[in-house]
Amino acid sequence: MANANSDEDWVRLTSSDGFTFLVKRKIANMSGTVKSSLDTSSGFAEAESKTYKSQERGIIVQKMIEYMSFKAHYSNVGPKEDIPVHELMERLPPEIILEL
Repeated sequence: MANANSDEDWVRLTSSDGFTFLVKRKIANMSGTVKSSLDTSSGFAEAESKTYKSQERGIIVQKMIEYMSFKAHYSNVGPKEDIPVHELMERLPPEIILEL
């Protein structure tokens, strides 16, 4: 039987304007706030439903997920390896930078 907090299970992130995103727990756990909310030992309702409800708009949640995916992908990179941050920054529209 799989662990209830397995990195391979899926969780739902919802935005304030009704958008829903399904992401692997490993990606969602890149955010400390989301990780704490979805931890089954926390006692939060979010952990039971595997749904984190963000107070942000859909575009902001989408960009947060892109960042968390980027962070997860490069989490095991050595200190001497270059991380192409410019690739992530190029995908951020200037009009939402302050919200992020």
